[in-house]
Amino acid sequence: IPWESVGPGVRRRILGYDEQLMMIAVEFKKGSIGPLHKHPHRQVTYVESGTFEVQIDGQKKVQRKGDCFYLPPNIEHGVVALEDSSLGDVFTPVREDILESRKK
Repeated sequence: IPWESVGPGVRRRILGYDEQLMMIAVEFKKGSIGPLHKHPHRQVTYVESGTFEVQIDGQKKVQRKGDCFYLPPNIEHGVVALEDSSLGDVFTPVREDILESRKK
């Protein structure tokens, strides 16, 4: 599945999925933002490279290569890349909204 741009300096690629699970790679240029949002999915994120300021439910923390964080459903979260960085996101169930956005 090819890379797609999802905002200034941010691109993602679906690595694999079925009805219950989805894994996505996301790359960020320094200063790029993954805006605050929430969704009904459970999410685990692995910081593959670089450094992020991660905001979860109003609390900010710096996460670096090798760190991982869990997001329960409907918790507001977002990131700012403090350098060129990448994440691996895993969702359950599948993010139908992401699949639909690829069809447009």
